[in-house]
Amino acid sequence: MAPATATPCPRLLLLLLLWSVSPGHGQPDALGFISIDCGITNGTSYPDESTRGLRYVSDAGFVDAGAGTNAGINPPYRDRDLAPRYLNVRYFPTTGAGARSCYTLRGLSPGARYLVRCTFYYGNYDLLNRPPTFGLHLGVNRWATVNFTAADDTVILEAVAVSQADFLQVCLVDIGQGTPFISGLDLRPLKAAMYPEATLNQSLFLLSLRRPAARFALNRYHFWRPASTYRIFRYPFDQHDRIWQSYGDVTAWTNITTADTVDVSNSISFDAPAVVMRSAATPVNGTQLDLSWSPDPSMINDNSSTAYLLLLYFAELQQLPGNALRRFDILIDSTSWNGSRSYTPKYLSAEVVERVVVQGSGQHSVALVATPDATLPPILNAFEIYSVQNMTELGTDNGDAKAMMAIRTTYMLKKNWMGDPCAPKAFAWDGLNCSYSSSGPASITALKLSSSALIGGIDPSFGDLRSLQYLDLSNNSLSGQIPDFLAQMPSLTYLIDNNANICDNGASTCAQEGKEKNRTLVIAVVVPIAVATLLFVAAILILHRRRNKQDTWMANNARLNSHRERSNIFENRQFSYKELKLITANFREEIGRGGFGAVYLGYLENESPVAVKIRSQTSTQGNKEFQSEAQHLSRVHHRNLVSLIGYCKDKKHLALVYEYMHGGDLEGCLRGEASVATPLSWHRRLKIALDSAQAVSTSDTESIHIATWVRQKLSEGNIESIADSKMGKEYDVNSVWKVTELALRCKEQPSQERPTMADVVAELKECLELEVPRGIGSYSSVTSSTNNLSATSADLHSDAQASDLRQESILELGQVGDDSPTHTGPAPR
Repeated sequence: MAPATATPCPRLLLLLLLWSVSPGHGQPDALGFISIDCGITNGTSYPDESTRGLRYVSDAGFVDAGAGTNAGINPPYRDRDLAPRYLNVRYFPTTGAGARSCYTLRGLSPGARYLVRCTFYYGNYDLLNRPPTFGLHLGVNRWATVNFTAADDTVILEAVAVSQADFLQVCLVDIGQGTPFISGLDLRPLKAAMYPEATLNQSLFLLSLRRPAARFALNRYHFWRPASTYRIFRYPFDQHDRIWQSYGDVTAWTNITTADTVDVSNSISFDAPAVVMRSAATPVNGTQLDLSWSPDPSMINDNSSTAYLLLLYFAELQQLPGNALRRFDILIDSTSWNGSRSYTPKYLSAEVVERVVVQGSGQHSVALVATPDATLPPILNAFEIYSVQNMTELGTDNGDAKAMMAIRTTYMLKKNWMGDPCAPKAFAWDGLNCSYSSSGPASITALKLSSSALIGGIDPSFGDLRSLQYLDLSNNSLSGQIPDFLAQMPSLTYLIDNNANICDNGASTCAQEGKEKNRTLVIAVVVPIAVATLLFVAAILILHRRRNKQDTWMANNARLNSHRERSNIFENRQFSYKELKLITANFREEIGRGGFGAVYLGYLENESPVAVKIRSQTSTQGNKEFQSEAQHLSRVHHRNLVSLIGYCKDKKHLALVYEYMHGGDLEGCLRGEASVATPLSWHRRLKIALDSAQAVSTSDTESIHIATWVRQKLSEGNIESIADSKMGKEYDVNSVWKVTELALRCKEQPSQERPTMADVVAELKECLELEVPRGIGSYSSVTSSTNNLSATSADLHSDAQASDLRQESILELGQVGDDSPTHTGPAPR
């Protein structure tokens, strides 16, 4: 994440508002969603009609090592009004049983809960007409066996899991019964209070047991009728995009509904969608409502010890007269428990009754039985059934895993480098030695990359392998200097011989060929002796200088306690390199990387987060460019732009310290995955430009070629060719044209011909006034300002909730059957 800078007027207008930009890889969108169509062309995306516009993206950047091949399904399975993500697959030809192919979902919050959904539709894509069977893993633990009953069978598997790192992996495993493939992969963040049974040590897997009346083998049900009309509810009706499917039209049951809003605030642990709670099943003639389930054969574990989480959702939908009573007992396997006797649902208020069932491998039953004094039969609004599985397999240390993934990306290594580097042991990456612990994650102790066609410099990620004892990089085409961090790893033995362009530290050119034979000896003997000598001398100097340094540090810290002085100190602060190492915990967490160098997360003495951008040895920016950027940023102060807190110019070390921007910067919304999954609307872009224009007092003299190109397109009357295609032509053409002309005037030469920033602000407000009548009712008025980019998420939710519930939409598979306006209730899904 490169810290944001004060973007001058014309570049902001031309790049932010008009130009299409390439998306990032592997990151959530503005809602925190990751929505992947696993078979579409790399780099493409589309809005999904069945979810009112959630943008599905290709799996480029998500697939480990770029594995797999795309294919389309074949007739007659293609000609069935399928949702787009079921028209293609990515399949993974392997060398045989035991191979693993993985997706890595990045940008997550460690310790947070997520819904993960995998979808599979075979559709005879390989023309073999033999649906395969293969394994599915969540991280390093087994999830399920994916099995098909026919070529047109659809498998949807969902899990609720806690992410142990800022990434999560889903893997397909070849078990020797056909080629693994996948159609779609979704990840959705859940609120912190939801599904508390999911922990770091156990996950919840939604049962996948098929009912004859249900479209999918997905055990999360609602009770709207008829089932042919109200098949599925998902986003935007469920803000977490869980799939609720119809239980089916049971002859012995009917349903009761309401048009009133059901209060779901009492069910925050599971956050039932209000629309699902507005219908309930009840017996037609009788006093009992029965359900049952069996063990899920796809989730093979020791069935005798399998635990299930049963969630029953209730809300009274009828305002009962004083002489009416709805009361019933809730029995599971004919047994009640404290709180399950004489239960009465609350009027228009959702409640969840949950029960963990731990019993044998046979069938389980649920009975809602009216009490003797009840005058009305029991009701049930919805239910879910999960298998509770312990996550017994321990993965690789997060730092080691991220380092290895970075090394794989840097050198474009294939091998079997997919999923977790060390675990499970049967899938450990080639060339690694791992140390396994019964109580903690595995760590990498040896990395053997001899003769691996490595090109370029020695990547800094090698230094993040804290337990590494042996590193073999010999017989490659590496170049550049031997980095300092290798010598700073005291337990490491490493080989770098037969890399013709490797240079010794401090050398400007590489050693002659005749000296190559001695390089291993120099590294193995001389460097450790030199390091030991330096450490001895440094210890004496440190003892002498520590008190002075500590006094200086504490003096700065004391001054920071004064609110009056804090601003001046930060704005003019010069950091030493040692201080940067301290506030970044020795540069532990890299949060971005650019042409200048890596960006690290740090914390000041008052625990304020900062972004520390360190110039790398390979950066083309020198002292002059560094000083120019620092001086420019120190003059910019505005609530919509991050501030430069300080800088470091300590011998050969150059660094900038910025205010840390939570949730990413503007570049991320334009170039990241969010730009594809949830593009910024024209209205939102105008508001960002207006706020920025109010903050910036310069004009730009760069990117003249951009202006030339834009002028040419305008002369042709072709405004669409320069507008960001991801906006989908959802904008007022006059507003776009006016902004374009304004941006071009900001590029006029001489600069005296350019408009003042006051004029820019006034004209941007006029452009907003042109856009508002176009009909974006979910956005706020022209005079309001954008506090931050995260408001995009709120706009999307507002737009979704304002939608007409009767609006026609397509299903996961196939069209809605009956669109008659006489149906009551929400729109069929």
